[in-house]
Amino acid sequence: MNLLLLLQERFRPALAELVPDAARREELLSLVRPAQEARFGDYQANFAMPLGKELGRPPREVAQQVIAQSDLADLVEPPEVAGPGFINLRFRDAWLARQLERAVQDERLLVAVADRPRTVVLDYSSPNVAKPMHVGHIRSTVIGDALYRTLRFLGHRVISDNHLGDWGTQFGMILYGYKHFVDRAAYAANPVAELARLYQLVNRLVEYREALAALPGQEQALRSKEEELRRLEAALPPGGKLEKKQAEQRQRLREACQTLWEEIAALKARIAAVENDSRLSALAAAHPQIDQAVLEETARLHAGDPENVRLWHEFLPHCRDEIARVYRRLNVAFDYEYGESFYQPMLAAVVDELVRCGLACESQGAICIFLEGFETPMIIQKKDGAFLYATTDLATLRFRMQTWHPDAILYVVDHRQSEHFEKLFAAARLWGYDRVELAHVKFGTVMGPDGRPFKTRAGDAAGLESLLDEAVRRASAVVEANDPEGRLTPQQRREVAEVVGIGALKYADLSQNRTTDYVFSYDKMLLMNGNTATYMQYSYARVRSIFAKGGLDADAVRAAGGSIVLTHPAERTLGVQLLKLEETLAQVAAEYMPHYLTGYLFALAKAYSTFFESCPVLRAEDEARRTSRLLLCDLTARTIRLGLELLGIGVVDKM
Repeated sequence: MNLLLLLQERFRPALAELVPDAARREELLSLVRPAQEARFGDYQANFAMPLGKELGRPPREVAQQVIAQSDLADLVEPPEVAGPGFINLRFRDAWLARQLERAVQDERLLVAVADRPRTVVLDYSSPNVAKPMHVGHIRSTVIGDALYRTLRFLGHRVISDNHLGDWGTQFGMILYGYKHFVDRAAYAANPVAELARLYQLVNRLVEYREALAALPGQEQALRSKEEELRRLEAALPPGGKLEKKQAEQRQRLREACQTLWEEIAALKARIAAVENDSRLSALAAAHPQIDQAVLEETARLHAGDPENVRLWHEFLPHCRDEIARVYRRLNVAFDYEYGESFYQPMLAAVVDELVRCGLACESQGAICIFLEGFETPMIIQKKDGAFLYATTDLATLRFRMQTWHPDAILYVVDHRQSEHFEKLFAAARLWGYDRVELAHVKFGTVMGPDGRPFKTRAGDAAGLESLLDEAVRRASAVVEANDPEGRLTPQQRREVAEVVGIGALKYADLSQNRTTDYVFSYDKMLLMNGNTATYMQYSYARVRSIFAKGGLDADAVRAAGGSIVLTHPAERTLGVQLLKLEETLAQVAAEYMPHYLTGYLFALAKAYSTFFESCPVLRAEDEARRTSRLLLCDLTARTIRLGLELLGIGVVDKM
């Protein structure tokens, strides 16, 4: 049941009499919204003011006419027209009680299945399998998984495809490392750990060479900007006031200098880290062309070199086992995991077709797609014949369209890839894929307390599994502190800590508007109050404890039925919030924003807390109230559990 949609439908016929344009009617109906304060009712319709202006009539008069022509009597108390024309709407208590009774007996808690289900392909997580997963993968993975679960629950056909990076330069690094630096005993004992070590070692040496090559150019660029800034400031009259354009130019130059200083400092730190380490310095001296050699190893793999292909087949299962283990801890699974290597045989044909149909052409030796509105083209084949990510993404898109015929393809990828996806979507539409929704579900960066992307103390991107371990360790301390009487066995504590710790990590991410950056903090994510998974899980456990304390079986209470009565304001507030579940899930699905669901759950948990403090359950005034409140408790627990499940987060009965 969608309360918002229900109210909009009741107003639709009356608005049709006043507004002939269907699109405009929908805009006006979107102004029916939840009330900001309880004194204004449960919902407000705010369309009378703009409609009155359009009709040249007083908004309050328009509001009264719409109310008179709308079938609302069974649903809400007589609406109140407030202020300049706000329509305040308060559901009838008896109607609310009937809907709550229906929800109690409904496995789906009155959430309807979509009338017109869509086929949606979800592309998320997509790590490079030759590297350990790091903090940068958490957002794509948990946001994508939450959308997958929510859209499926709403009745859509959803296909998750983990587009693994299993064919790129990272394998060139491992191939080079294996041929030159492998520890045979370590590889035999733990191939994944040794391959990770080899990747990290070669990557540091490659970055060192790249830093050496880039530093002179960056220093020259800084000198040029500083000189430009000096000339600008020298031309200014002493004590004279800057013109707006001069002030803006000086600010841009100062910002450019600051950026270059930071980049140069990072390059110098990268160089010093190698040169101040005798072992790394010796390796760098012994492999002066390692950056080029890595590219050559990658090219040989792509060209089908028997030895590199053999090693790739040997390494790949170990690498995939490693990421699969992390996914198991996160309780994340995929329908398909087609890596870049799967599409490699298709790339030449894609380029040929795009050239043949006139969408791509040769430019300075490369094959490019020139797209209106972009300064630079989309390159799909380099001068040396190598293909790019864009080529693979076009081949992937065509494969998905031909295989699953989706209505939408969603790419849950870092916001820094925005231009790439804008070009990809523009090229796809020119290619004929103009009837499918293509959406870049972008997200911000996980930041450290210093306001920079979250790193380890060593300056590396924090490994995802180490974050999970630390979250579980800290959750264990929280569980222990909240169980002074030792009600939980050591095994139960470990199990609860795993659920609570990983749930906290996921929820901390999902509770943010995905388009924004957020600061990573174990302390905040494990708080027992506030908008955290820990608080939600605690709220669930607190509800279940009522049934345990009363020696009651929740399923039996539910099966016995009974009436719900809303005699206390806290009961009513909780009841309205419980009935907003479908409305919330519809909003998540419409905007691909999981944080709407976390916000709903937080509001529900707060409403339940007020109810818990105000309305005795087991010691209610009479049996009717006791039964009603037990049913509200059970419905609350089921709603919290379902909401957390849709976010990929577990619950525990004791905490």
